[in-house]
Amino acid sequence: QVHLVESGGGSVQAGGSLRLSCAASEYGYSMAWFRQAPGKEREGVAHIGLSPSDTIYADSVKGRFTISRDNAKNTMYLQMRSLKPEDTAIYYCAAGLKSFVLRLQLAGYNSWGQGTQVTVSS
Repeated sequence: QVHLVESGGGSVQAGGSLRLSCAASEYGYSMAWFRQAPGKEREGVAHIGLSPSDTIYADSVKGRFTISRDNAKNTMYLQMRSLKPEDTAIYYCAAGLKSFVLRLQLAGYNSWGQGTQVTVSS
């Protein structure tokens, strides 16, 4: 398994922006961002393949969030704009995609970071 460390969470007002980072211990994995709000199941937010142009997003974040990666730094990012209170959650990065069809599914990954809190106030 690859070791993942997230950073960049924090508190912002609605309409604000944050950028999350996820540093991986090694290269060579498709990666994704998930989030889990209080009392809710963890859900997929965005996925990126080894090619930076290979991306998909959950409908709830399309047009507001951008996933990217810097392969030279083994780091993935999530730029979040126009944040809403409903974006409040712990955000996790994941790596080690098992199957293409599971790109935004929990079962699709075998490595997880510890999570970083994002809080959006109205």
